[in-house]
Amino acid sequence: MSEVIYSLHGKRVFVAGEGGMVGKALIRRLERAECVLQRASRRQLDLESESQVDDWFAGQKPQVVFLAAAKVGGIGANNSLPVDFLERNLRIAANVIRAAHHHAAEKLLYLGSSCVYPRDARQPMTEEALLTGPLEPTNQWYAIAKIAGIKLCEAYRRQYGDDFISVMPTNLYGPGDNYHPTHSHVPAALMRRFHEAKLDGAAEVEVWGTGTPRREFMHVDDMADGCVFVMEHYSGLGALNIGTGEEVTIAEFAALVADVVGFRGKLAFDAVRPDGAPRKLLDVSKLAALGWRARVGLREGLKEAYQDFLKGHWREA
Repeated sequence: MSEVIYSLHGKRVFVAGEGGMVGKALIRRLERAECVLQRASRRQLDLESESQVDDWFAGQKPQVVFLAAAKVGGIGANNSLPVDFLERNLRIAANVIRAAHHHAAEKLLYLGSSCVYPRDARQPMTEEALLTGPLEPTNQWYAIAKIAGIKLCEAYRRQYGDDFISVMPTNLYGPGDNYHPTHSHVPAALMRRFHEAKLDGAAEVEVWGTGTPRREFMHVDDMADGCVFVMEHYSGLGALNIGTGEEVTIAEFAALVADVVGFRGKLAFDAVRPDGAPRKLLDVSKLAALGWRARVGLREGLKEAYQDFLKGHWREA
């Protein structure tokens, strides 16, 4: 394992976006890091307001920033809300990254997304694939905003020497996910759909697309652990992929979620619905070379996520 080059011990740490699934996972992980967490909920701090963000940074002076805040959603949400996904994510990134620079934060980690890579990128996707081809049209608005955030971090590093870094996590699932019936990501959407079908005694459940695309899924607590590891072990201009390095078809994944939930009916694939990119698998060799790998198995992680869903610890936004 590579050496620690930046210790979080005793540091003032701010997680921008602590109310989302990713932010909550980062808070859980950072509570074990012996740092000083500086908390600010969405009600207390509007990250889309430049003045509010600047005032908050001026008063709190965080030394470390994890920028996890974002307007997120699945294919349906991206297709129907392009302005929201592009404009809101651009504002959040610009406000927080600018404030971190102006108020002398020692280090910032920006969370991008695997959707920043070209639709037809060579698989598995290396970090060098960024900006080498056209994006997947169904999530291009979110992807462009995320690319802008990654490049803004690089720009501050180049122009001012700020230690701002970025990571590209793969598809996430886990406790605290958004289970909106049409705007959520694949894992949450399927889990809710199968659960409701089980309660209703439905004979079949519709699954969007053909079921043939291949995807990589990672438990959000693995992602959080990877982010903390990167913060302490990496400083460089290029972003790093965070994933499992393993993939399944959507059909295989849907069958696994159905089994975990206990739905025994038929899965009906609606080929009229968009599939998105045919394959999305991250090359995680650079992070592995630093000494980090994902630990949570897919079935194990889905079981945990479903138990959290049953307890009502989730959002619908």
